[in-house]
Amino acid sequence: MSQQHSAIAPAPHSAEAKRSDWWRDAVIYQVYPRSFADSNGDGMGDLEGVRSRLPYLRDLGVDAVWLSPFYASPQADAGYDVADYRAVDPMFGNLLDADALIRDARELGLRIIVDLVPNHSSDQHEWFKRALREGPGSPLRERYHFRPGKGENGELPPNDWESIFGGPAWTRVTEPDGTPGEWYLHLFASEQPDFNWDHPAVGDEFRSILRFWLDMGVDGFRIDVAHGLVKAPGLPDLGAHDQLKLLGNDVMPFFDQDGVHEIYRQWRHVLDEYAGERIFVAEAWTPTVERTANYVRPDELHQAFNFQYLSTAWDAEELRACVDRTLEAMRPVGAPATWVLSNHDVTRHATRFANPPGLGTQIRLAGDRELGLRRARAASLLMLALPGSAYVYQGEELGLPDVVDLPDEVRQDPAYFRGAGQDGFRDGCRVPIPWTREGSSYGFGGGGSWLPQPAGWGELSVEAQQGVPGSTLELYRAALAARREHPDLGAGEAVEWLRAPEGVLAFRRGEFVCVANTGGESVTTPAYGRVLLASGEVTEADGETKVPADTTVWFTTRL
Repeated sequence: MSQQHSAIAPAPHSAEAKRSDWWRDAVIYQVYPRSFADSNGDGMGDLEGVRSRLPYLRDLGVDAVWLSPFYASPQADAGYDVADYRAVDPMFGNLLDADALIRDARELGLRIIVDLVPNHSSDQHEWFKRALREGPGSPLRERYHFRPGKGENGELPPNDWESIFGGPAWTRVTEPDGTPGEWYLHLFASEQPDFNWDHPAVGDEFRSILRFWLDMGVDGFRIDVAHGLVKAPGLPDLGAHDQLKLLGNDVMPFFDQDGVHEIYRQWRHVLDEYAGERIFVAEAWTPTVERTANYVRPDELHQAFNFQYLSTAWDAEELRACVDRTLEAMRPVGAPATWVLSNHDVTRHATRFANPPGLGTQIRLAGDRELGLRRARAASLLMLALPGSAYVYQGEELGLPDVVDLPDEVRQDPAYFRGAGQDGFRDGCRVPIPWTREGSSYGFGGGGSWLPQPAGWGELSVEAQQGVPGSTLELYRAALAARREHPDLGAGEAVEWLRAPEGVLAFRRGEFVCVANTGGESVTTPAYGRVLLASGEVTEADGETKVPADTTVWFTTRL
């Protein structure tokens, strides 16, 4: 008997939205608003566009929607440079649109998580503009990191820190009298000055911002650069160049400082004032998963992204080691593990897995797209079988690859223009997603798209895959429905590893068994029960199952 997957109807969401600890096994879908759906035909996605597509996300079977920033912003870094944390940027709509989106989501049984950017503001934030206008000694300058420069005339940066986007992490200002003056710190673009979290006004402001959006009805916050708020006392030199290469290997004087944890304990008090199990999710790049676990202790945040898993190659031995290390690190703090394969900052995993391992998470090569999609489907089923919460980036349920051949003149990633630091090719994973086979921007909107979509994008669209057996969209729908139907999927803190051939992962969770073949050849495994779902064609005979290369299979012993 040969089969690929069986259809499972999505379960209703209303009861799910009310149950306790919903976030421990939630599947959270990331929406990048400018690239999801455009309601007014200006080529840019918006909140009304997101709202119009909420039924699609309900039917997909996700539990919550995480929205990347839609705040008022000059868009120097696609909205991660916030000018007003209590306003919606006109390109995305207004506060009434945000309110309508939150209300509609609740009626559909979906929760809304919004991005929060506390490490830095825009240089157009009123605090920073006043700091520049008022000059040295202004109380507003104390809310950022302004420092005199080194050298005879202050012409050198205050220390040797480098921007993540390339170049120095300091920019010198021209004072109101026209003379060269102090320098300010920006770990990212120069338009993103870092807040000074030692100043009490900064903490007061962000607790107020939390309450503003909680009162609007959001269900939680994804915290951007959660590891970056606190800087080492005295802002000491690092004593090294090419500092980006050190990230993820060492605790830096500007990242993952222990002082961040007191901030999150204070935030947790605010969140716990509100009913409905609201949550915090940390974007925390740390040297080890053990240090990531510090962010999700019981009195701090609820979840933290597992970037170690995202960075792991499609290799059984490496994946098993990462899973074991993650579960072991989360167990003492009682937090769920999280699993993620793609987001708005890294090459989509359908393209990463199409290339040889070791190229990093930003890749400019298309690779073998057929191989990449096969591995991406298998990796997605493996991720969704692990205990904890999973994150899905918009379009991965369609099997979208990165767009690796965007012309230089259309690129908008700020890191691309700085000549060093990050590769600057994040635009490839941000190309607007296709909804229809044909039409303007493949159904994204009526007026084209802010980044050009490739020819053939329509054949990957929702319309092209909807209801088609074996399509990636239907595979995701069936997988998410199975997570709801089978209690041994999702929440938990352990897996029971089973003996398996080289290159194969096999584990049991109650009545459920997952087998993932990461190797290049078919393997034969025991038939652990009825095949519930598979990312590719499998053959069963005489109590055995033949699992092709780069394929994941779900079995159940449940009748």
